[in-house]
Amino acid sequence: MSDHQTAIIPTLSVRNGAAALEFYKKAFNATELMCVTGDDGSVVAELSIDGARFFVADESPEHGNFSPESLGGICVRIGLMVADPDAVAKNAVAAGAKEVYPVADQHYGYRLGLVIDPFGHHWEICRKL
Repeated sequence: MSDHQTAIIPTLSVRNGAAALEFYKKAFNATELMCVTGDDGSVVAELSIDGARFFVADESPEHGNFSPESLGGICVRIGLMVADPDAVAKNAVAAGAKEVYPVADQHYGYRLGLVIDPFGHHWEICRKL
């Protein structure tokens, strides 16, 4: 019997890791689990939003890791399922995210809205209806 749980844990590539950490803490009440800072100030950190883990790392073009700011777009949206999407989205916008569309009941069975964080990542904040 294994003592680990299988999980998918995304890493968000950003241009300013230290600022991103502070944004995610303020916007989503994220908890910093681990952070390594390089000599150049770059960071790699593990965060948790109510147990949902993800990493934030400064982009490293030499390893093929680019931020949405460098790419001029995204290839992945982040879905953040929470008990109160209205409150979480409002807090994210207050912390500096841009609202694309407000949280509302969607015909496909979710209460969902979309914000873009200051580092270019898209967050669909939702709960099942």
